[in-house]
Amino acid sequence: MEEKLKQHHTNIIRIALCGPESTGKTTLAQQLATHYKTQWIPEFARDYLQQKWDNNKEICQPNDLIPIAIGQMALENSALSKANKFIFCDTTLLVTKIFSETHYGFCDPVIAKAALENTYDLILLTDVDIAWVADDLRDAADTRFKEFEVYKNALKENNMPFVIVSGNKEERFLKATYLMDKMIKNSIEFSKYDLQQIGDLDISLDELYNKINFTVNGGSKIVLHRVATIGDGIQNFSEEESNFYKDFFDKKRANYTIEKFVPASGAATRMFKFLIDFYKKFNPESSSINAYINKEKAYELSTFFVGLEKFSFYNKLVKFCEREFPGYNQLSQDLKYYYLVKVMLESQYFNYSNKPKGLLPFHNINGQMSTPVHKHLKEAIAYTNTPEGPKVHFTVSKEFEEDFQRIVSDFENNVQVSYSNQKHSTDSLALDMENDPFRNQDGTLHFRPGGHGALIENLNDLNSDIVFVKNIDNVSFNHFKVIVDNKKILGGYLMHIQNRVFDVLKNIVFINSRSEILDIIKFVKEQLHLSLPPDIESYGIEEQKLRLYKTLNRPIRVCGMVKNEGEPGGGPFWVKHPNEKINMQIVESSQIDMNNINQRFVFSQSTHFNPVDLVCSLKNYKGEKFNLKNYIDDQTGFVVNKTVDGRDLKAYELPGLWNGAMAKWITLFVEVPLETFNPVKTINDLLKPAHQHE
Repeated sequence: MEEKLKQHHTNIIRIALCGPESTGKTTLAQQLATHYKTQWIPEFARDYLQQKWDNNKEICQPNDLIPIAIGQMALENSALSKANKFIFCDTTLLVTKIFSETHYGFCDPVIAKAALENTYDLILLTDVDIAWVADDLRDAADTRFKEFEVYKNALKENNMPFVIVSGNKEERFLKATYLMDKMIKNSIEFSKYDLQQIGDLDISLDELYNKINFTVNGGSKIVLHRVATIGDGIQNFSEEESNFYKDFFDKKRANYTIEKFVPASGAATRMFKFLIDFYKKFNPESSSINAYINKEKAYELSTFFVGLEKFSFYNKLVKFCEREFPGYNQLSQDLKYYYLVKVMLESQYFNYSNKPKGLLPFHNINGQMSTPVHKHLKEAIAYTNTPEGPKVHFTVSKEFEEDFQRIVSDFENNVQVSYSNQKHSTDSLALDMENDPFRNQDGTLHFRPGGHGALIENLNDLNSDIVFVKNIDNVSFNHFKVIVDNKKILGGYLMHIQNRVFDVLKNIVFINSRSEILDIIKFVKEQLHLSLPPDIESYGIEEQKLRLYKTLNRPIRVCGMVKNEGEPGGGPFWVKHPNEKINMQIVESSQIDMNNINQRFVFSQSTHFNPVDLVCSLKNYKGEKFNLKNYIDDQTGFVVNKTVDGRDLKAYELPGLWNGAMAKWITLFVEVPLETFNPVKTINDLLKPAHQHE
């Protein structure tokens, strides 16, 4: 009997479909077999059990499973001689095994053994995102979600290569054929175990191949049309206008759910770079700190030691050194400094350089060290709003999530705090310099995080109407009122613009007056700074309405901009697209062709800087969430080069969160005071007035 459950040898590529009842397995198997002019293997159990039901109104019993398993494998093996490149199996013995275990609490050892020994080149796990269709043989629809997880876990536990196939009939077919074509062309060879690793990360194969293509061939650079300036894209509100929008926000905020989104997962390594260099290179037995500073031109180090006692953590470090190193107070000043840096950086001590910035003590308030997390919570109380109270969402690395939770628990307030991690499904496969997959020492594929642009997925998961976005390190010991007031001004301006946009979208279908349409066109061009066809005023009214609806029905963001004082990073520009459309975007130098003298000149003329001070409207005029992934300009990603284990690699990095990831939003720029922008890029920034007692 065991021989009847074994697969026959073949060079045909075996593709199996697996998943709960009524998830489209048969439909997809038939589609693929027709497309590739090959065989598909129906589910033997369906005809077997249907006949049993028709004859005696009897359902499946445990003793039916052996003949079902034998019948299934007979169908699969007999079809091999007729197959062309592929064979598509509507089910497998693993499905029989799981059915037996979930329905009867056990599985015949013979079936269980064969289910795990039989192999397939790829298994398509069909998702439960299509409608349930009842028939004589199917169980209740509400068990599908639980069963899906059972199948998924079984595939993972047994190292079977699988990919989840989601979407409607057409989307599933396109995804599957894309993958099959890649397997035939074999442009990049993925083993069964590679596919298992890809599946474990929940990475979409079509997105994976798109990223590989970009890594190999590169993308297109953004073309700057001109700089956005005051009066030409950047709003500069008068005192009267600022007060209006601030009051408007305070009056209307109760009508919205409002939360704050703070990217906070990045390590503080670059913040301590000059201290790390010092700790690695300096030998206290053979040199002095002053000699090191002069030799290495390490002037940042001089600033650090001069201002050392002003840092909030200074006293804590000194007390620790006094306990840890006997005779510390009798050491030379150079050795004291050396040991202070040692305990700051080493993982066995405070490990500051490997922790996220959000966990570091930035300020000293009434003798207590305060982290950036505390500042963000305090701000949230001032301008966020949900039924549960003020709300903040931090994106953090899983490793440090509990540390964030501890800091939040010590903050006595009613702020609701949630967390998320960057999704592995957004990771990018690294390639070597020959464009083959870069592999780790153990032979597994090497994936890299996709950059902060991956956080658009986390932002997309939020349910609030309005979300303020601000970096974790942009906090201040002082200027709290100025910061909060300007947040309200930006929020009030967003609400005001959103009201006008929503009013147009709700009523445009009823408008039949050309003068009203012309007013909307003027609003779109002059206040929203959006491109419309040059001859739109000559269009028929229905075509005008359709064009305006498509232009306006998208997410909106208001971006605070500070005057450019030489900070590295992106700025506000008018960008020209291949279709000749022009819109406003936040652009980084990496997104443009800096070898082009004209583009380099335009970039150098930027008068303002992007401090990552955004307020975003995430829902449409019907109150439905936008799918933010639909508004990404994928071509604005870029390729990074790194070295791992002494070997060079390259990998795709996603469009930046406030750059290409929001490129297709309605974007508005507003000048905000410099006092609102107080980033901590290096440890010495904490010595600036914004971070010290006034």
